[in-house]
Amino acid sequence: MEALNRANHIRVRRAQLKRDLKAGRVRIGELIADPPDEVLTAKVYDMLVAVPRLGRVKATRLLTQCRISQSKTVGGLSDRQRGELLDLFRT
Repeated sequence: MEALNRANHIRVRRAQLKRDLKAGRVRIGELIADPPDEVLTAKVYDMLVAVPRLGRVKATRLLTQCRISQSKTVGGLSDRQRGELLDLFRT
């Protein structure tokens, strides 16, 4: 039962983070650079799609440019992948 409660908490928190991304209260660069525990198991693609003006096509293009699979999680990013993504959002 505890695992179910934890999973529900993570889902609720992740949904709130996506809403915050969409509203501009949280920046995607901050989320990728120092991800909270709730985001570690989230797919990078899903987080990118939540960013305004960054739809499915642009998110796919960014991931391809950084050589990142669409199924890669935020916590599973290598230092190189994380750095390349952060560089794209700094410019």
